[in-house]
This record gives sequence, C-alpha cells and structure tokens, in this order.
Amino acid sequence: MQILIILLALLAVAVYVFSKQDKVGYYAKGDRLARMEATPNFKDGVFDNLEHTPSLAEGESMFTVIKKWLFTSNPNKQPLHELPHVQTDLNALPLDSNVLVWFGHSSYYLQLDGKRILVDPVFSGNASPINNVKAFLGTNTFHVEDMPEIDILVISHDHWDHLDYATILALKPKVKRVLTGLGVGAHFEGWGYEPNTITELYWGETADIDGLHFTSCTARHFSGRWFKRNTSLWSSFAVRGQHLNLFLGGDSGYGTHFKKIGDALGPFDWAVLENGQYNESWRYIHMLPDEVVKASQELRAKKLLPVHSSKFVLSIHDWDEPLKQVSKHGQTNGVPVATPKIGEVLYLDQNQTFLHWWEQV
Repeated sequence: MQILIILLALLAVAVYVFSKQDKVGYYAKGDRLARMEATPNFKDGVFDNLEHTPSLAEGESMFTVIKKWLFTSNPNKQPLHELPHVQTDLNALPLDSNVLVWFGHSSYYLQLDGKRILVDPVFSGNASPINNVKAFLGTNTFHVEDMPEIDILVISHDHWDHLDYATILALKPKVKRVLTGLGVGAHFEGWGYEPNTITELYWGETADIDGLHFTSCTARHFSGRWFKRNTSLWSSFAVRGQHLNLFLGGDSGYGTHFKKIGDALGPFDWAVLENGQYNESWRYIHMLPDEVVKASQELRAKKLLPVHSSKFVLSIHDWDEPLKQVSKHGQTNGVPVATPKIGEVLYLDQNQTFLHWWEQV
C-alpha cells in the first residue's frame, strides 16, 4: 500500500509539472474572459456546442473505447511505406495564383487574392503532448523554413494536432496576423505574439483582413490542451475573396449547422472538410465519410477537399480508408472530390484531375 501511495504521489507531481510547461498553453483572463462570458454558450467557465453533442455515442464508454483501441489489431492503421509527396517551392508560386497546398492532416497553405494564408500548421512531426503520435514517412517534409511570409495564420481550435507549439513559436517572425476562435488568443499571447496581431471571433462574427472577408462559423466539436475541456472556442471559417468563396471546416461532427451555414453564406466554390480519425464511437465530434459528402452538399459547395487524414494515427481505421470512402461517396452523389498528394498544388479556380495516389502505396 505504501508503494502504491508513493507511485500515485509521483504521478501527481509529474502531471502537475507537465501542466506548467509553456506548450500546454494558457487560459483566458481579463477582457478576453469577459468577452467569452458574454456569449450565449459559455457557461460555468466553458463553451458548449449549440447542438447536443456527447463526446461518445450511445452505448459507449471510455472503457469500451480504450478496450477497442488496445485490443483491435489493425496492421494497416499506418502505411508500411513512405507516402508519395511533392516538394513544392511555395516561395516560387506566383502570388496572383489562387492555390492550395495540403501538408497532410489538417495543415494547408492558401493563396487567395494575393494573400498568403496558413491553416492549422503542424510541422513538428508529432500530434500529441507527449510526442507519441508520429507523422507517417513522407508526410513531414514541409517545415517552417519552407514557408513564405504569412499574411494570415488561421487556427480552427487549440487541439495538439491543429495548434502545434513548436511550429507556432518558429513561425512568429513570419506571421503578420492571426485569426482564430474566441479564447485561443490566450495561447498566442502567452507564447509571445503581439495582442494587436490577433483577431478572435465568436460564431457569426466577421473580420475584414487584407481585403478578404472572414466569417466565424459554428462547428460541432470541443477544445482543450490538457484535462479541462472547452476553455476556448472551436470554429470553422468562411472566407470570401474577389471571385472565390471558401469554407475552411476545422474539426466538426455532422450536424444541422452545415445547412444553416450554406443557406446563409453559400454557395461555396470549395469546402475543406475533415475526413479521417473518425469512429462510430465518437461520431458526434468527427464526421464519417458519407457525412462529409452530405455536409458539402448542404454547404452548397461546388467542390470538396477532404483533409484530417494521411499523417497521424488517431483512430483505428485503415490509414487510407478515409480517402477511399469519401471518394466513393462523392462519386455516388455527384460531388467532385479533390485528392491531391501532400505538397501537390491545387488550383482553386481551375478544374484538375487527381490520381488515387494511395492505391500505389
């Protein structure tokens, strides 16, 4: 019994010490917290979804989920070989070209109306607080030094696979403006970003930045970098340029919000939607592939780019299942689905055909 008490005490100390590390982040206070408290879905110190959103599906528990994770054998959860990729020189892209370059998972680079935008960059090769979720071979070939100056850094929410401490610190000299959800700016200020460079929006709020019109949109998800959840907002963003209207989805389970966004802000030329790391056990916070296609239809999107796959193991499905399934459902429902390789240039105002590259791995 005495040994057990000592071990528990040591564990408690380790947890406490880790929680004080800079990379864990910061909680909102002062004027930022007051602004959060004035919003309709911030109660008892945390945000809530507008639609009832259980963390786990009916009949599931954390015990059953952990059991499945530990005892479901799937050797295809990660690829056996290096994934094909294209090492595009971002600095050489003509600034007047409207393009998107995907870096795997939910990280991508945008050029729109001459502005350079970087979304949810994770270049450290890891997607967890304890460095145990490693990037697949061939998926971590882009780094901060490969980035040009960034006019607008967009962060959908503060999870480790979207807000990467090492990347954010290294990017600081290159980033002119940060756009994110309400409360997430506390992390950026704690990490040395100037407050006047950070724009935080609540759902439905708008901001005009460098000639682009951004609207913060609802998502059905959660936030948090340590034990306490939902202390900052999780968001998607609509961005309207001179000729293109884009939906940047972040993380979200399927819900009624997609049709509302499509009715209010659509049609969209492109919807970038999460498709991967899903499971029936947590289907309310991550979409299944058929729901991704349905969401793009309800957004009134002309084309769909699926992300949130092909870099990290965060579920128990085959690593290539998300791309296989979303492509199948897109074809069945007449929704054009773009599937570029990591680093391959997608021209937002052109029609392109992409190979099913995962079939060659």
